[in-house]
Amino acid sequence: MAPRRTTTKPPKNLAPDPVAVEPASCQPCGGSGNVAITVRVARKRRPVGQQDGLCLNCLGSGTDPDA
Repeated sequence: MAPRRTTTKPPKNLAPDPVAVEPASCQPCGGSGNVAITVRVARKRRPVGQQDGLCLNCLGSGTDPDA
């Protein structure tokens, strides 16, 4: 027969309190949801300026989808 246990187990800690964590910002757009897209014109496709476009990494939400 196995000997009796004379010591008690320490109480198990329940799940720790969740800590509020801000979602990480998206790298390509920097959290704004917009990225600069170069506008090209003419036959030689020379760049003339930039316009805002939707960030395809986060789809405009500004948060990192991989976090």
